[in-house]
Amino acid sequence: MGAETSAPSQSPGAGERAHEHARGALPPLVLASASPRRLALLRQIGIEPDAVDPAEIDETPLKGELPRAHVQRLAQAKASAVAARQSGAFVLAADTVVALGRRILPKAEDEATARRCLERLSGRRHRVLGAVVLVAPEGRTAARLVTTAVRLKRLTGPEIERYLESGEWQGKAGGYAIQGRAAAFVPAINGSYSNVVGLPLAETAALLSGLGYMP
Repeated sequence: MGAETSAPSQSPGAGERAHEHARGALPPLVLASASPRRLALLRQIGIEPDAVDPAEIDETPLKGELPRAHVQRLAQAKASAVAARQSGAFVLAADTVVALGRRILPKAEDEATARRCLERLSGRRHRVLGAVVLVAPEGRTAARLVTTAVRLKRLTGPEIERYLESGEWQGKAGGYAIQGRAAAFVPAINGSYSNVVGLPLAETAALLSGLGYMP
């Protein structure tokens, strides 16, 4: 979970490609995220953004901010920041938070943080909250919040160390990636799997359809 570092803003080809639609050409779609996982998930359902333009906002939780409010605030802030510089485009933004009770677990940028996250999650249930915001070219905005419950088995010391050695924890919210080796740690999940990976696909498709991007 959590955004990974990716390439800066880019457009396929010369940036002139337009989506074809039953009603004609659509305005471009801009993904306001640096996460390669979110781009891959969109492609999984046949959606190819015309550009990737990471918002690069401060993602530090506010004092006393709860997980739900935090993830919604960040997704909206990302969408607003990119929409302000991408006039005439659909802008899709998302944020993912791993919550243990009222606590927001950090993105693991170092091994010590990843170890602490895994130790806290070991043998416990936690929530993965995914917020998605879509801004249409004329300014209409729609948003969804998706919650997935995940249970990790009780991890042994050697299991944690081997996972840390894999490096898959880097940049991941909660210190693990369910789509990788950590899948062996997850005996139960209730809700959207793609939300845990980084983008709830059914809800994202519904937003795009609702604001006129998809037929």
